[in-house]
Amino acid sequence: MNNILILSSLILLFISVFLIGSLKNKKLYKFLSLFFISLSLICLVVLSLRFFLNIEKNFLLNFKGINIFIIDFYSLLIILTSVFISLLITLYSFEYISEDENQRYYYFYNTLFIASMIGLVFSCNLILMYIFWELTSLCSWKLIKFYKKDDHITKANKAFLVTSLGSVLMLCGIVINYIEFGSFDFTYLKDRKISDLAGVFLIIGMIAKSAQLPFQSWLPDAGVAPTPVTALLHAAVLVKIGTYAFGRIFNFTFQISNNLQSLIIYLSFFTIFISSFMALAEFDIKRILAYSTISQLGYIFLGFAVNVKESIIGAIFYIISHAFAKAGLFLSAGIIEHELKEKNILKLGGLSKNMPIVSACFFLCGLSIIGFPVFSGFWSKFFILKGMLQANKITLAFLLIIGALLSLVYFMRVYNSVFLGTKKYDIKQHYSWMVFVVALLTFFSVILGVYPDIILKLIKI
Repeated sequence: MNNILILSSLILLFISVFLIGSLKNKKLYKFLSLFFISLSLICLVVLSLRFFLNIEKNFLLNFKGINIFIIDFYSLLIILTSVFISLLITLYSFEYISEDENQRYYYFYNTLFIASMIGLVFSCNLILMYIFWELTSLCSWKLIKFYKKDDHITKANKAFLVTSLGSVLMLCGIVINYIEFGSFDFTYLKDRKISDLAGVFLIIGMIAKSAQLPFQSWLPDAGVAPTPVTALLHAAVLVKIGTYAFGRIFNFTFQISNNLQSLIIYLSFFTIFISSFMALAEFDIKRILAYSTISQLGYIFLGFAVNVKESIIGAIFYIISHAFAKAGLFLSAGIIEHELKEKNILKLGGLSKNMPIVSACFFLCGLSIIGFPVFSGFWSKFFILKGMLQANKITLAFLLIIGALLSLVYFMRVYNSVFLGTKKYDIKQHYSWMVFVVALLTFFSVILGVYPDIILKLIKI
């Protein structure tokens, strides 16, 4: 039954991709995408219930003795979060791109993107993971250049080239690993010690995909894409792949050396601080949020790299909590851009009077990203900090708190510039599916903070 469910979740989306690519009725594209993503999510929910309720023991899908997919708490929590948020982003897209001519193009690659994410997360071997990894790069490249403007195409190409360079080096790491162990299978490779050379190549691929230093510049540039695309990149799919893959390979499969561990720890700290200062220097709201994503992903890599139980729990919880909060922030910014055709925070102001719901949602999601007490981001950073103290990294733990304070500074700068101060636009709140989606994302973000055990009890380290 589990095999049927996991294959169905993938096949349904590929059927949707085929139908969207074949049919010529513009009104059908969005409904096909939403319908099949919903069916896929239902399959994943049923699969998750069977796993967490321990209904069936077989959670490895294999073909002729080769393990294809692995189902565990880690893959299920990440994919449920990603597909659910992707579903909401697709619903948000109904209105956001309703006037664009090439909607087939958007929904085709949007749905293929989500299917690729499912395949990657459930992959039980390095080669299959790499195939889906590359497919996500293709989809992101196509979606970033959706508007077909020359500078958009240039920035999309930049994103593709940077992530592809990382992918090539990642493939080198996979090949070196195969030479050393003779297998790509995660179950066979479990608890083996990966060489530093193979590990470094794999890590480069992951940090390039997640826009960590020194590969950070492509992600803010990707903000030229439609806001639903940037939300997918930041919250639901693309940049989460790097953090997910790191946890899967270096925490749940291989053992790593102290050198590799230290490399990621210090690289994460540099990423957290440098990207926070970059956020402070920006005026484009989507670029500020992009640098915020880069910084927050640094916390996730840090939690995995410290590699104690508490920090790993914090990293996994942060992948989930960040997804909801950052989707809420980006889609709130998307409503502002859609209504006012403006992204410069210096030209905005007083929007809390025009858009009270969007203002409240942006504020609450921002508190989560900051790590304000009782919000979901707080619990994530709390567990990562607790893990660092357990690992006797006292100085770095102190620096982590300073990093969180920097998040507060750049977030309040944005909120003050956009929603407070003098009212510059005379518009009324536009109640729509876009506002509903933002409110729903904010609701789940708040619930995860008030009741973190909903997720924490499912994380079995």
